[in-house]
Formats: sequence, C-alpha cells, structure tokens
Amino acid sequence: MSYIDGFVVAVANSNKENYLKHAKIAGEIFKEYGALKVIEAWGDDVPDGEVTSFPMAVKASADETVVFSIAFWPSKEVRDEAWRNVMEDPRMHPDENPMPFDGKRLIYGGFVPILEL
Repeated sequence: MSYIDGFVVAVANSNKENYLKHAKIAGEIFKEYGALKVIEAWGDDVPDGEVTSFPMAVKASADETVVFSIAFWPSKEVRDEAWRNVMEDPRMHPDENPMPFDGKRLIYGGFVPILEL
C-alpha cells in the first residue's frame, strides 16, 4: 500500500525563487530516501473562504501565495524511515537549506490513499 505526505504553506511572493531552490533540494533528498515522486504547486486559484480555506488555514497575507506540496511513498514504513533520515540529513538543516517561509504556519500530514482512479 502506498502512502502520501501533504503540505500547505504560505510563501511570500518575493520568495518564490528561494522557495523553489529550497523545494528542489528537499525533494531530491526525499527521493534519495525513498519517495517515489514529489510535487510542488504554486497557488493559482486559491480563493479566500468565509469559514475556512487554504489561505485562512496558513494565515496567508496579501503578499503571500499558498503552496501545496505532496510526496508519494511506496509505504508508510518507507516514509517513516525516510523522515528519520531527512531530519538528520545536514542538507536539510536551516544553516544549509533555510526555509523561505514561516514554518509555524506549515500544515502537514500523512495520508493513506483510499481511492485512485
């Protein structure tokens, strides 16, 4: 059974290139440790909501864009082991690969696929 990690974060529009650089490094590291595929998506049609929405969830300001990221893993076991390695990998440390966004507003979670068409 496969496994998926999903991430939502607000990124300053002025940091788009820095975010892309950070994401490329992180994505390559994820793949080294077993991710099958990593996708980064810059918000294009992400409306504000009245009760809840992506922008509200990450407290996006007017000069920020919501970014949605997803990593596909062959199993939860591979993902769990990969995360241990990713967190210890020096290329992911803030002094080596600083996060160009407010990590306190990052939303993430692991998901078990229940339907694929």
